[in-house]
Amino acid sequence: MAQGAPLSAIRNEALDDPSAGAAEVHPVTASAVRVKSPRDLRTERRRRSHSCWDHLIAAPLWPLHNANLGTLLRTCDAVGACLAVPRLPWVPEALARGNTLRKPACVHWTGDQLTWLAKQQARDDTTIVGAELADEAIRLADLPTARNRTVLVLGHERDGIPPDAVALLDLAVEIPMIGTGASLNVAVAGSLVLLCTSLERVMQFAQRASRSEFKFTLDLHQHLFEQM
Repeated sequence: MAQGAPLSAIRNEALDDPSAGAAEVHPVTASAVRVKSPRDLRTERRRRSHSCWDHLIAAPLWPLHNANLGTLLRTCDAVGACLAVPRLPWVPEALARGNTLRKPACVHWTGDQLTWLAKQQARDDTTIVGAELADEAIRLADLPTARNRTVLVLGHERDGIPPDAVALLDLAVEIPMIGTGASLNVAVAGSLVLLCTSLERVMQFAQRASRSEFKFTLDLHQHLFEQM
C-alpha cells in the first residue's frame, strides 16, 4: 500500500488479504485519527528538563553499546527518570552524543558498580528491580508502579546482570517474548520497564495537560500490558 493511501483503501486491502484470517476489521474513517500539532505537543510537554527527582533511576551498570545509552537517556526524559552509569572512558562522550534533546539530563555517576548498588540496596526507601531472566521473575504486566524510590538495574548485553549484583536485587522482572532472540537490547528492555513503572505518573501529567485524551491513552496502555 502506497504511503498516503486513503484509510478506506487500507481497510479494503486488509479485507482482501487472505493472511488476515478471521480477524475482525473495523471500518475507519479519516476523521477518527487526528494527528497532534506542534502546538498541542508544546502544551502537553514540560518546557524544560526535570530536576533530579531521585525517584526512578535507570541503571545500565555494565553498558556495551554507546547508542543504547543515548536511547535510554531519551526515555528517562520522557518518564521523568534519572540515569545512573559508571564513568567508563567512552560513556561521557556517548551520553553527550546521544542527548538529542540538547538539554541538561540527570546523570548519576556510580563509580564501582557493585559498591554503588550495595549502597542503594542498603537504603530503607529504595527498591532494586532487575530486568533479568530468572525463575523468580515476575512478568512485566505484573510490575507495579514505583511508589517509592526505585532503581532499575540493567545488565550486560551478552551476559546479563552479574551474579554478585543479582544477589542485591529485591525483585526481578522478565519481558515475555515469542521470537527467537534470547533477550532484548538494554535500551529497549529498559524503556519498556521504565514505562511500566512510571505509567501512572506519566498519565497523571498528561491528564493535567489534556484531560479529554487521557482516559483513552491510559486504557490503551493497560490493555497492551495485560496482553504481555
